[in-house]
Amino acid sequence: MAISATPQDDGSVPKPRRRYNEHINVNTHTTKKTIASGTVHRLPADLQKALAGDTKAHAKWEDITPLARNEWICWTISVKQAATRKEHVARVCTELKEGMRRPCCWIGCIHRPEKPISPSVRYVLSKRTRS
Repeated sequence: MAISATPQDDGSVPKPRRRYNEHINVNTHTTKKTIASGTVHRLPADLQKALAGDTKAHAKWEDITPLARNEWICWTISVKQAATRKEHVARVCTELKEGMRRPCCWIGCIHRPEKPISPSVRYVLSKRTRS
């Protein structure tokens, strides 16, 4: 597991912070697969299970960049309804196998601290209704 900690000005060391681009071990029946995660988001259990059960989708998942994996994870977890989430999990596998490297027609992950939110995304977010 990758951990990073930088000393403070007063010499103290803050609590270690996990990096989410670590690999997650998945036990499936008799084999053990390692599935890479994103840069900000952890790989959710439902998506992890879907990728572990589909060798072609898993191979494509490992071939994309950590930022692209992060986009897929954020796209999957950003929905409100359980039915939509199940659909997104299934679509990740299908669309990866079709050659898509990132989710289509989506504003992108807004959770990356090093990436400022663009004016167009800010506009879209301001128009969303809160429930």
